[in-house]
Parts: sequence; C-alpha cells; structure tokens
Amino acid sequence: MSTLIIIKIIIILVIFAITLFIAMYSTYAERKIAAVMQDRIGPNRAGPWGILQPLADGGKMFFKEDFIPAFANKKLFIIAPGIAMFTALMTSAIIPWGGSITIWGQTFDLQVADVDIGILYILGVVSIGVYGIMIGGWASNNKYSLFGAVRSSSQMISYELAMGLSILAVIMTTGSLSLKDIVEAQDGGKWNVFYQPLACLLFIVCAFAECNRAPFDLAECESELIGGYHTEYGSMKLGFFLFAEYINMFISSAIISTLFFGGYNFPFMHDLGLSSNALTIVGTLVFFAKICFFIFFFMWVRWTLPRFRYDQLMHLGWKTLIPLAVFNLMLTGGIMLLRDLF
Repeated sequence: MSTLIIIKIIIILVIFAITLFIAMYSTYAERKIAAVMQDRIGPNRAGPWGILQPLADGGKMFFKEDFIPAFANKKLFIIAPGIAMFTALMTSAIIPWGGSITIWGQTFDLQVADVDIGILYILGVVSIGVYGIMIGGWASNNKYSLFGAVRSSSQMISYELAMGLSILAVIMTTGSLSLKDIVEAQDGGKWNVFYQPLACLLFIVCAFAECNRAPFDLAECESELIGGYHTEYGSMKLGFFLFAEYINMFISSAIISTLFFGGYNFPFMHDLGLSSNALTIVGTLVFFAKICFFIFFFMWVRWTLPRFRYDQLMHLGWKTLIPLAVFNLMLTGGIMLLRDLF
C-alpha cells in the first residue's frame, strides 16, 4: 500500500510539473508561431532564440505591483484567479497518460485516478471553471470586466451542451464513462475519429469555445472590452488567468487525443517487439506528440481565423452545433440498433 501511495504521489508531481512546463512554453510557441505566420522573428532576446522568454515573463509578472482597484470586492477579486487555476489543474487527474508500467515487481497505471465516471468528472470540473471568470469580472467593479464575464459564462454554458452531446456518442460506442476504457477500446488503430468524425469535429469546435480561444475569444477581445474579464487584474493574478488558459488548452488537447485519437495507442504498436515498460514509455511519448500537434492546431487557428461577432457565436452554438450533435447521437443509436438486429 505504501508503494502505491509513493508511486501515485510521484505521478501527481510529474504531471503537475509537465503541465506547468508545457503551459509555460506554449506562450513561447504561440509567439514564435505567430511570428512565422506574420513574417516576423518573434522573441529573440532572452536567451538563445528567445528560449528564456517564458521565464522573463514570469519574473515580470511576479515582481510587478499587486494592485487592487479601490471599489473592487477584494476577497472575491483575490479568489477568482485561484479558482481558474485550480480547476484547470484538477482536470488532469483522470487522464490516462500511458499504459501500465512495472516497478519493483508491482504494476501501476500512468494515471492518477481511474474513475468510472471520468467523463462526468471532466464536465463537472470544467463547468466550475466558469465561476473563476464570472467572479473575477463581477468583483472588479468594471463594466468591461462584467461584460466579458457575462459573455464568457454564456459562451461556456452554451457550448458545454454540444460538447456533452458529442461525448455521448463516444460513450454509446464504447460502453463506458472511464477514459481508460475509452482508450483501450481504440487499441489496434480503431480510433474514434474514424467512427465518430462528426462528434470529433463538434468536440474540437466546442473545446475552442470552452478555452476562450480565437475565434471564440469574445470574453477578452481587446478591440471591444479592453481585455474583458481580467481588465483590472495585474501581477500574478493576471498571470494566473492567462496561465489557466494555456493549461486548459493543454488539457483540452489531451482529452481530444484521448477520446478520438487513441490516446497512448498508435498503429502497429504491438508489432514492435518491445517490452511492456518500453512500450508504455513509447506510447506516452506518442500521446504527448499528439497533444503538441493539437496545441499547435489551437495556435494555428488563432492566427488564421477572425473573431466571430457575439450573435454569430451564440447562433453557431445553439442553432448549428446542438442540432448537429443531436443528429449524430440519433444516427449513432440507429446504426447500433441495426447492427444488433442484423
């Protein structure tokens, strides 16, 4: 029992460190990708090729004056970034980062907790994340912050419906709410993206909206709201809000890879002749390669597509994505029924 606890603590610390590292260097990657797409150089001062720019940004945030507006609700103003950061980090607990690995004669899963209702856990934690944004916008006592918070909460609630319906189709075909079971069901190249392409597309679009990423960044659009829900924030409080967005992008990429692209599975993995531990390590590296691709995809879309108008955003969510998700759910149920009958 003590060995299991030690291994779980190590896994938690490693996942925490990797999450922060990837989120930190996603800011660097975003600037570099934007620079390439706009024919610029990007960060090139802090360290070779600007590789230390995230550390410089963190230092700047840490040492800036911690300013709180005079008429803000100070307790809620302080709590809000913590809620955003906490919920962003909590989601990684049930993601299977790899298969089983044998250490000291005992076998362990590279997963903090294999919960039977893992999908519900994700949706529950994600829905709590909106409170950080809403409380931060309201507590700032700034009309632009409040507008951004209302936009964000409406947007996230609206797109969670289509996201949940798209996941239901995957649950129907897999027969389980556990992310571990969903990944294992995709072994042998039977990725859900081939069986549920519409659900995959819907989930990716909703993930952009849930992360407040362009073209769905209505909650913080500088041209209208000066920065949205975090207009009045500075120092590390602002850093927490911005960092939580990149953590959410990393976790969203991991969930997309898990649900639709096989997770740590890859084609012909069992034909390599590797040992169990070696295969687990290779599978984990492949999983992170998939995650990095989707992080790049998030950034690529940001610097390619223009921002929606707010009415277009809500129209897309309620009148396009939700009907498509319901249609996909009915189609999946019909195909499963015909398969059972014949």
